[in-house]
Amino acid sequence: MQNVYTVAQVNAYIKNMFTQDFMLQSLFVRGEVSNCKYHSSGHIYFTLKDEKGAIACVMFAGNRGGLKFKLENGQQVVAGGIVDVYEKDGKYQLYAKQIVQEGAGYLYEKYEALKQDLAERGMFAEQYKRPIPGYSQTLGVVTAPTGAAVRDIINVAKRRNPYIRILLYPAIVQGEQAAQSIANGIRALERQGVDVMIVGRGGGSLEDLWAFNEEIVAQAVFDCSIPVISAVGHETDHTIIDYVADLRAPTPSAAAELAVFDYGQVMLALHNGREKLVKRMGAVVAKKRQQAERFALRYRLQSPESRIRDKRLFALRAEEELQRLMEEKIKDNRHILALYVEKFKGLSPLAKLNQGYAYVEDKEGRALKKLSQVHPGDMLTISVSDGKVLVQVKDKLSPIKAKKERTDDLRGEIC
Repeated sequence: MQNVYTVAQVNAYIKNMFTQDFMLQSLFVRGEVSNCKYHSSGHIYFTLKDEKGAIACVMFAGNRGGLKFKLENGQQVVAGGIVDVYEKDGKYQLYAKQIVQEGAGYLYEKYEALKQDLAERGMFAEQYKRPIPGYSQTLGVVTAPTGAAVRDIINVAKRRNPYIRILLYPAIVQGEQAAQSIANGIRALERQGVDVMIVGRGGGSLEDLWAFNEEIVAQAVFDCSIPVISAVGHETDHTIIDYVADLRAPTPSAAAELAVFDYGQVMLALHNGREKLVKRMGAVVAKKRQQAERFALRYRLQSPESRIRDKRLFALRAEEELQRLMEEKIKDNRHILALYVEKFKGLSPLAKLNQGYAYVEDKEGRALKKLSQVHPGDMLTISVSDGKVLVQVKDKLSPIKAKKERTDDLRGEIC
């Protein structure tokens, strides 16, 4: 009789076979999610199926970090992990460690991974953003040569500034060669020395826009010395170069609005500015003229010539005032002098002489006031009103005797 094995032995053998199979230890399975259940323990139980079969799957709570979205029935996913046998019931199943959505979901995972990597490398940092020139003369455009995007950019740019120069690099914007073509276009227009560059295309699905999520395009935008405006798809679309570019525009038309200045508005602003400048200059000139007139008046008032004239006028007036005061003083003093003259006339010896008095002095010139000063034989000088008389004293008479002789003389004259 052949060897007989227990169920457990068979299951263990099969499990061992699965364990030793290298392919089953690391594989990815594509399929549609069904019977998806979230267990209270955190585990997720589901089935992957296609039109020809199904496989049971489980993702343990410890591996939930490999799931970036909520797993639901009907989703097309790619699950990566190992295939092993659960010995208790003898069923094999996929133990998933990573699950990504098929198609758009897979691309989204790839998009997020590249986005995180470039952010960690500093390619999104604001310090590397260049300002968009305000008055560009040459616009570079990297996009498909046909389609609505390039027409919108040209129409808007020419409407805003009829004199803008546009250089178009006809790039492939979709497919396997698109990323390299876009990167080449960025470098080519950089060599042409354009003032600003628009890189973009019209709307589409995530797959259609995927070229603008490639690292080679992001690196070309980051390395470009010319300011770059990204304009990919519609406002709701976000690509990797939107984060790397110096400025993101929601649409190609909006990019042209941001890249090209409005010539008419600039001319109007210049005209209005010129009028304001003329008015302001007129006001400034008028103010400065008034200041100049005040300074001229102040100069005339404070100039040396004006000061000399003022001082001369002051001197003339002072001289006149001094002359007036001197005349008044002389007049007053002359009157006082006349009074003193009259007073001194009464006290003057000459006046006394004119009245019949005489002035007697000895030979020494001393005035004789007393009889005791005279002796017989002295020579005396008698001054009268019209001259002097030199006499010699013969004798002295006492005052009583002299008075008597004088009285006798008077009586003889009366008789």
